[in-house]
This record gives sequence, structure tokens and C-alpha cells, in this order.
Amino acid sequence: MRISGGLSPLGLHILDRLVLKAVAGPFVFGVLIFTLIFVAGDLLFQAARLIIEQGVSLGVVTRLFLYRLPEVVAMTFPMSSLLSALLGMTGLAAGSELIALKSLGIPFSRVLRPIVVASLLVSLGTLAFNETVVPFTSIAADRLLKYEVMKNQASALQEKVFLRDESGGELRRVLYVNQMDTRKGILKDVMVHEFEGGRLVRTSVAQQGVWKDGQWWIEDGRVYDVNSRGDINLLFRFERQRLALNLSPEQIQRSTRRPVDMSAHELWAYIRQASMIGSDLSKLWVMFHLKLAVPWACVIMAVLGAGFGASRQGRSGSGMGFGISVVIVFAYYVVMSMCRALGEAGAIWPSLAAWAPNLVFMIVAVFFARRVDR
Repeated sequence: MRISGGLSPLGLHILDRLVLKAVAGPFVFGVLIFTLIFVAGDLLFQAARLIIEQGVSLGVVTRLFLYRLPEVVAMTFPMSSLLSALLGMTGLAAGSELIALKSLGIPFSRVLRPIVVASLLVSLGTLAFNETVVPFTSIAADRLLKYEVMKNQASALQEKVFLRDESGGELRRVLYVNQMDTRKGILKDVMVHEFEGGRLVRTSVAQQGVWKDGQWWIEDGRVYDVNSRGDINLLFRFERQRLALNLSPEQIQRSTRRPVDMSAHELWAYIRQASMIGSDLSKLWVMFHLKLAVPWACVIMAVLGAGFGASRQGRSGSGMGFGISVVIVFAYYVVMSMCRALGEAGAIWPSLAAWAPNLVFMIVAVFFARRVDR
């Protein structure tokens, strides 16, 4: 059986291989070159400063470098998707392959299909990487910097404190604190969730907590019962109550998780529980949606790069393609920063703030892709 344009299914299989081969090499090159740029511009400078100015050992600096590296690599995937598609399509256009395919009646949308599939896999891989590896290494880097490099001289004031208390692999208690002063031993806007058999059974909310005589006390609060259906009922109010937490302020500081270091799943759970305090969670909602939106930029950047590269008909080399990629990525992050600021200020919905850049650049990508077939 043959399809329109006279290309057999075997020929389409060869087409997919041709396109993927054209973009695979530039993608690997993009990951390496963008990682090198970020490393040279930030990590190496920070490492040199720590060694020269603070006398930090080479071993500690090396560990810090390795912990920061996965986060940097994850940032390069959307950029590399753009560069690979742009250079790949530019190369096919320069070699007249695109013209030959068009003469056979193969639309550019069909040529684009393997790029979309490959970029979808990259997006899923980026999302999985950000959900597993990056949070773990970011926490390790933060603690290494705070306790081995800064010698615990960081600010005593912490915001959005999140602490899990587990025993025998079973979750017993989750502590949320809007603000904590380690030196003064004061907690602001405290919420404690208690679990039994993995189910939330009780929630305590207090205006503040204090560390006194080796114990934590929470003040001016309420205790709620949570039944098996998830219904919440007020049990009683209290002026002062002991918090069953055997950790000093310093130990809490060492054990807490920052929202920025959480995976999207952990951050969603944090926001859902922290909403009971009633504080403004716009920044956290924007952060949550960005953790989901940015990985999918790989697909958008790939489509944009392919359409732009094919429309130029091979009039730019790899150097020009790299420059164009940098400009497009810079424009994307400018738009993202503006939308993020609006979302965090409450001017637009957090979901819109995170996904608007993807929507805008997808429209541009579709425009260039459709322009190729004209």
C-alpha cells in the first residue's frame, strides 16, 4: 500500500529516521554547550570565590558543584530542544531534503511529527528528572552550603517551613510554619497535621509557637477533628498547649524543606495543607504551576525551532542558529519573568502566569510551522 505523494510506509519510516538523525546530534551538543555556559558563568565563579575568599576545601566545593549540576542540566533541555530542531531543519533545508519531500506531497506537519514525539519524551523525562533527582540534589547543596561552607551563619529567619515526622516508615505528623526565627525560638502561623494509619485525623492551628525550657508551646489556637469522610469539625480552642515535637530550633532548621526544593507533588500537598492557615499562597501556586509548565516548553521550543529553521531555507549556519536560539530563549524567560511577577502579585491567576508563556510561544511556533507549507 502507498500513500499520497507516492511514499510507502517504509519510506515514512526512513523519513522519521532522517529527521531524528538530523536533530539528535544538535540536541546533545545543545545540552553540553548550554551546560558549559551556565557552569562557566555561575558555578565555576561561585566555586572559585569559595576557595579564594573563604578558604573552602576543594573537596567541599566539588561536592557542591556536583549537587548543583543536575538543576543546571535540567534547565538546558528546553533550550537544547529549540537548538536541535532549528539546526536540524536548517540542515535539511540546506541539503534540499525538505524541497524533495514537499515535491512528493509530504506536508511539513508530517516531517514535524517525529520531532514532536521526541520532544514529548524529552518533556516527560525533564518532568521526571525534576521530580526525583533535582529536589534531592538541591536539598543536599543547600545544606552543604549552609552548614559546611557558611558554618550555620545564614539568616535565622526562615519562611514556609515544612517538616515531616515519621516513625517506622509511617507518617505521624506534618508541621507547617509560615515563619520561624531560630535564634529567638519563635514560630508564626503554625499548623500541625496528625496522622494515624496514613490518614489525617487531627489538625491544630495556632497563631504562634515558642521554645521555652526545652519544649515547644503553641499559643492562641484551635484543634480540629478530621473524620474518615474528610469532614473537619472544631473540637476546642486553646490559649496554650504543648507541641509534641522533640526538636530544638536548630534541629528544625536542619530538617526543614524549602518549597523551592520540593517536587511538584510535594509542593501541591504543602499548598493544600497550608491553605488552612489562610495566608496568601499566590507565590507558591505560581511556583507549583511553573514546575509543570517549564518542562513542556521542550515541545514548544522544538516546534518553534523546526518551523523557524525550515522557513529560513538553510540561510543560517550553526553559529547563527545558536545565536537565534539564545535570543528566543531569552525572550521566553523575559515573558515568563513578567508573567510570574504578575501572578505572584495576584494580578493574574497563578495558572495563567505559569502557562501564558507556553501559550504565546506555541502560537508563534504554529505560525512558523504553517508558513513552511505556503
